[in-house]
Amino acid sequence: MKALSQKRRHPLAALALLVLGLMLTGGLYAVVTTVNEAKADTTTFTAQQVEEGEKLFVANCATCHGLGASGTDAGPSLAGVGAAAVDFQVGTGRMPMQMQGPQALQKPQQFTADQTREMAAYVATLGNGPALPEEQYLDGKGDATVGGELFRVNCAMCHNAAAAGGALTRGKFAPPLAGVSNSHIYSAMVTGPQNMPVFNDANITPEGKRDIITFLNVIENQGSPGGAKLGSLGPVSEGLFLWTAVLGVIIGFTIWLTSRTS
Repeated sequence: MKALSQKRRHPLAALALLVLGLMLTGGLYAVVTTVNEAKADTTTFTAQQVEEGEKLFVANCATCHGLGASGTDAGPSLAGVGAAAVDFQVGTGRMPMQMQGPQALQKPQQFTADQTREMAAYVATLGNGPALPEEQYLDGKGDATVGGELFRVNCAMCHNAAAAGGALTRGKFAPPLAGVSNSHIYSAMVTGPQNMPVFNDANITPEGKRDIITFLNVIENQGSPGGAKLGSLGPVSEGLFLWTAVLGVIIGFTIWLTSRTS
């Protein structure tokens, strides 16, 4: 008993217990995070959709992403990005890119909705990733008040509190969200395109994402009852406009006064 008691009081015993506790905590956290982030795509696709999607991919995407979507110097691997990434990137025309640049720009869609879904079906077979959003979260019938709070906490620092977009670093920007479909808003949240972080179900629940979509729908549909938006930048742009107008009046009055005296 005395020898056992001495071992328990060994100077390194506390350190060993601390390391063991950290390893167990880290392991449990990794398991929970993996379950939340690497959620399997349960969307049902047919074998024909997968086959047609692979043909479209080889013909239009393999140049940058490589055969089998394993990635090249010109484009990343698509293993594990999920069908939702294709829904956003291809569905908004950002892919295929016209040219290399700071970020992929939105442009007219190059593929039909069916073709986009076929490519999504193929990419979904490459590894677990976010699935196509479920229709129940895209109806725009959530709580706009809650959605507004979630948007201001998680999104407004880049997209502006009025979702009007904003500038980022090195030529990148957060785009305005007016006119973006509910499906693409949801897909962007779960995939994190460009500089956008990934908001998985552990960060924002599907119901919370529905509320954010509802909030964006409301502010887009209500327009600007207060008059001109002036970029939706609030008192900064309003004050600049007023200062410019007043300064213009002062300069005009000064010129008129000078011409009168001469």
